[in-house]
Amino acid sequence: MITVTKTFLPPLEEYHKLLNGIWERGWLTNEGPLVERLEEVLKQELGVKHLFFVSNGTLALQLAIKALALKGDIITTPFSYVATTSSIVWEGCRPVFVDICPETLCLDPAQIESAITPDTRAILATHVFGTPCDVEAIARIASRHNLRVIYDAAHAFGVSHLGQSVLNSGDVSTLSFHATKLFHTGEGGAVITTNDELAHRLSYMRNFGHNGPNQFIGLGINAKNSELHAAMGLSVLPYVPQLMQRRQALSALYDALLTPLDLQRPMLPAGASSNYSYYPVLFRSEEQLLTAVAALNSHDIYPRRYFYPALTNLPYTQGAAACPVAASVASRVLCLPLYYELAEAQVEQIAQIITEVCQRKGVCA
Repeated sequence: MITVTKTFLPPLEEYHKLLNGIWERGWLTNEGPLVERLEEVLKQELGVKHLFFVSNGTLALQLAIKALALKGDIITTPFSYVATTSSIVWEGCRPVFVDICPETLCLDPAQIESAITPDTRAILATHVFGTPCDVEAIARIASRHNLRVIYDAAHAFGVSHLGQSVLNSGDVSTLSFHATKLFHTGEGGAVITTNDELAHRLSYMRNFGHNGPNQFIGLGINAKNSELHAAMGLSVLPYVPQLMQRRQALSALYDALLTPLDLQRPMLPAGASSNYSYYPVLFRSEEQLLTAVAALNSHDIYPRRYFYPALTNLPYTQGAAACPVAASVASRVLCLPLYYELAEAQVEQIAQIITEVCQRKGVCA
């Protein structure tokens, strides 16, 4: 069976070596030495000032909204994973959807200002499939209207824009370290900011509001992560360049095999790097996509309709403004299998099946 992704696991002996230290210390959680080491290594690796390792990427988003004290409307994208929208609603804010750019699939800056009202407090945009948003345009809009900016960077580990980490854009960026991600800790995530005051707020908010063992400086929750998860991250991190290189080679093979077909690929903006986290393609129609999925499934190959449906269809976002580009993209986008252990012959098989579907009379019409 070929799935859309497969978790990379480091050599067991390397993970065990770090686990042995945990057993010797008897320190499993509450900001242990491995958590601190992982945070420091990631700050250096990613080129960011403040990074807090948390339980998952969803809590990272919720912490970002809470730390910025947002109440009111948040302009956001209808094309992202559900956590982007659910975090807004969970924190008592209202998502206001703005359509996406048909080339990058990220939030379209040209449509943001028309959605701004006196109730608008922030913009929450997603670097979709790791493709950077137009961060300069969004920054200009936010500055004109005194809005805060959060980036859901769940897919953007290691991505740069104009020579700088894309994670330094906006007030806060959030990462997911879920097992499906390029870099993972099994379960986990991170909150990133360049703002010292905001960093201090995030530091106590993720730990019940503690400001020392016997003092509570403010409201907080338990968003910490464990030594066991940090050990996984420290074991995986040295392999990320190798993982990225392999994904890049497989993506290039997909490109060569699928280029003759009438399939759209998201456009990478000038000056941006890719981490090759995903290989999304857009079919001409939903009918064509469903035909391709059925054909692939019949060979035990399981791509994913990621992201589907558009977030304007969620039961708690009823009445949202129509976003026709996002609706069309969500109905036609498919992420093909892409992971370290995927073989070239398997990529060739996938491409051949899709080619046969796209060449059938009537399916591509």
